[in-house]
Amino acid sequence: MAQDKPDEASTEGTPPAAGSGPAAPVTHSQFGLLKQRRFLPFFNVQAINALNDNVFRQAIIGMLFWLQASDEQMALYASLAPAVFILPYFLFSGIAGQVAEKLEKHRLIRITTAMEIVIMLVAALGFMAQSLPVLLVALFCTGVQSTLFGPVKYSILPSVLRPEELTGGNGLVEMGTSMSILIGMIVGGLLFKLAGDQAPWVAGVAVVSLAVLGNLIARLIPRVDAGAPDLKINWNPIPESVRMLKLARKQLAVRNAVLGVSWFWFVGTVLTSQLPAYARIHLGGDETLYIFALALFSIGVGVGSLLCEKLSARTVEIGLVPLGAFGMTVCILDLYFARTGLAPAGGLDALGFLGEAGSWRIVADLVGIGLFAGFFVVPLFALIQSRSPKHELSRVIAGLNIQNSGFIVLAAMSALAAQQLLGWSIPQVFLALAILNALVAIWIFTIVPEFLMRFLSWLLVRALYRLRIRGIEAHVPDEGPALLVCNHVSYMDALILAAAIPRPVRFVMYHRIFNIPVLRWIFRTARAIPIAGAKEDPALMQHAFDEVDRTLAEGEIVAVFPEGRLTADGAIAPFKSGVERILARRPVPVVPMALKGMWASMWSRNDSRMGRMRVPRRFRAHVEVVAGAPLDGGAATAAQLEARVRALRGDDA
Repeated sequence: MAQDKPDEASTEGTPPAAGSGPAAPVTHSQFGLLKQRRFLPFFNVQAINALNDNVFRQAIIGMLFWLQASDEQMALYASLAPAVFILPYFLFSGIAGQVAEKLEKHRLIRITTAMEIVIMLVAALGFMAQSLPVLLVALFCTGVQSTLFGPVKYSILPSVLRPEELTGGNGLVEMGTSMSILIGMIVGGLLFKLAGDQAPWVAGVAVVSLAVLGNLIARLIPRVDAGAPDLKINWNPIPESVRMLKLARKQLAVRNAVLGVSWFWFVGTVLTSQLPAYARIHLGGDETLYIFALALFSIGVGVGSLLCEKLSARTVEIGLVPLGAFGMTVCILDLYFARTGLAPAGGLDALGFLGEAGSWRIVADLVGIGLFAGFFVVPLFALIQSRSPKHELSRVIAGLNIQNSGFIVLAAMSALAAQQLLGWSIPQVFLALAILNALVAIWIFTIVPEFLMRFLSWLLVRALYRLRIRGIEAHVPDEGPALLVCNHVSYMDALILAAAIPRPVRFVMYHRIFNIPVLRWIFRTARAIPIAGAKEDPALMQHAFDEVDRTLAEGEIVAVFPEGRLTADGAIAPFKSGVERILARRPVPVVPMALKGMWASMWSRNDSRMGRMRVPRRFRAHVEVVAGAPLDGGAATAAQLEARVRALRGDDA
């Protein structure tokens, strides 16, 4: 789904911190990851884990119906089961995060899948004995196993994937998880209906078999080193849980990404908890219509998660987060207006419901909620993974899991209180959720304007241009400092380069461009560095050089346009010596880059100022960003860099 880059198809590279495994080929589509050992076994293990969890939980409900349990027993299980499963996240996430940091990740996955075999053997005994207490003990242990597996599930991805593969990899994981949950609920719910008198044995064999399969596949995961092998584990979970919550809030962008993921779980919990009653009361469905409604939501999440890589052009594009947030709000709001009253008919299956007036609008809303939820959550996970230090990531994920658990409990209690105490109908709960979702999104984006800035820049670039990218994955370093040098053609150059590079980039730009209305807010939020000439403002120039040096010293990427001004005729002007001044203070690797096709596009000096206000000559023009092999910053000169950029650009201005 990513852009086709045939010239890089043969590039080989080792994912960062991938342990001692063999070099992995760079893939240009997220589906290519499913052919590689560094990703496929892990993907299968996490999908089987989610599948088995839901087969087990739904089979317990199926057994209670099969045994014709009393209303009191059903109510007891409905009250106890969620608390029993989620309690370990509060109790043991502090320990789980440390263990996931200290142990090799492939080893921990094998340990947790071996635990699952033992737990499911206990569950099988519970099914055969038809004992709810034994099954609840197994359910608690399943929560413990999930608590241990959670931090490694997401912290392993930056260790086996390159930065430009993070969004696609997370999209696949979210898709696999949502589909596995759906299939698990269907299979678990049908076990006791279809197997008759042999159902307890069938249920026990099913969950044990899935656990064994997961463990066998886990043994195929290549070695992935520990994030912090020397970490001393504190077995007191309370102070460690507090410490991990603080780790998750250390960086502003990560803190709000964590908050965003937790909010995703809040919205998802409210929606999915209301779907059974909503399908029966307001859609007039039988017991299968709830599964159909859940399938629509899950399919939407899966499709949205997969589309993230295509829409982000293989970068960690947090500009999709506001699109997802406001899209969710619109779809939830429309779901309220689509059916505010009771269903006109009852006992409908999926086909019967689809024949009713207004049903396709509800179908579109449920799929749309899931679709935009995928846009919302996948970039947030990718941001957390890319910006958290690798030796802290497992503990950050553990802190995220603690917070997620709190939001899930809050969501369940809020929905219950709204209906029991306030007397709200389910559509009214959806209306309140839509309004609350919009308010929370606005609050998050106000605190971290980078989310909204990236959305606006993403919208501008994708609306005005069709980007082709070459050499970025091969030559822009995945981590550590680097200086990017590029020709300067238009007022949009910085936004185009930012859209093409997976890592955050700080741009040095002429202060008059920095202060262009509307774009000024985007540039300032992106932490661009304004600069002026020595005769114009020597203090501003010195401040710019100092800020560039500090940024490089902190291991970030800086991009400069060494011509010093926009080209007036489409040709590349001589590079000024400022780039040599930067490298004299900080001799970091220098990556030459070229923009191609921008001279004939919008907002270059090929147009007059008034001309730039009209519809561009080449709307959605084809634009290319090309990166060359890095040069040694200790020896590179302005003339050498200029020659490299000229060669990369060729005759295509």
